[in-house]
Amino acid sequence: MKLPPFSVHRPGSVAEASRLLADLGDDAAAYCGGTELLLAMKLGLASYEHLVDLKRVDGLRAITAGQDGTLRIGAAATHHQIETSAAVRARYPELSAMLSQVANLRVRSVGTLGGNLCFADPHSDPASFLIAVGATMTCQRGQATRRVPAGAFLAGPYQTVLAPGELLTSVELPPRPPGTGLAHLRMKLTERPVVTVTALVTRDGATVHSARLLIGSVASVPFTAATDGLIGAGRRDFAARTEAAARQAAAECAPQPDGEASPDYLRHLVFVHARQALSQAFAAAAADRRRGES
Repeated sequence: MKLPPFSVHRPGSVAEASRLLADLGDDAAAYCGGTELLLAMKLGLASYEHLVDLKRVDGLRAITAGQDGTLRIGAAATHHQIETSAAVRARYPELSAMLSQVANLRVRSVGTLGGNLCFADPHSDPASFLIAVGATMTCQRGQATRRVPAGAFLAGPYQTVLAPGELLTSVELPPRPPGTGLAHLRMKLTERPVVTVTALVTRDGATVHSARLLIGSVASVPFTAATDGLIGAGRRDFAARTEAAARQAAAECAPQPDGEASPDYLRHLVFVHARQALSQAFAAAAADRRRGES
């Protein structure tokens, strides 16, 4: 497999990159790590005469922690950079653990969070995680910026809401309320996950105050499963309510056929992983509250 010929452009700013993309139109694509895009071009699944390399754009690789508890990750930060960041490990260790499981070290050292999100592969981990925690995407075109909730960023398989010439510049994760537990689970049958599940549970004392459950990799975009039945649950009835929520999530999902597993088996995987993720998040929330009280 050989790459078709193309020209590489290396802007030094977001404004310059936006201008290049706008001028070159459909013949151009932005890239940073290129782990997904270049493979697609090799396979003949995509074709561009111009690639706009974002690796030298100022500020796109920074990872910063705000005093209010927010965590801001530049879109060009690599998976390995995020995985090993002290700021990420302190505020969202689950994100660090999740990215440590992506592909292999070579890919993690090159591939970027922004590239992963903008490629919008349905079989991917970060999107469901970021939606679950209520992350916000900062997008920029020229000097104009806008903030897009993570849940509204993906428009479909391999599609985002980015406008022509617009770039994803950073991802912001909000402060975590006390007593919050997170769990992210995935299962692969071959190279890519066939199910990714992220559960977030916040406890108010002994009972559940809020919960979110995101299911990814089985449909064109991650979807939020119903968790209303978990509100108010305590240690004695949480397992039963979790079972019901996981069964409902499996019933709600509409798996896309991909040749790796039957829809019924994928629904079963959703049930098993949703139940486990919610249970782990519930336990982690209790541990987090104990740490806060000590």
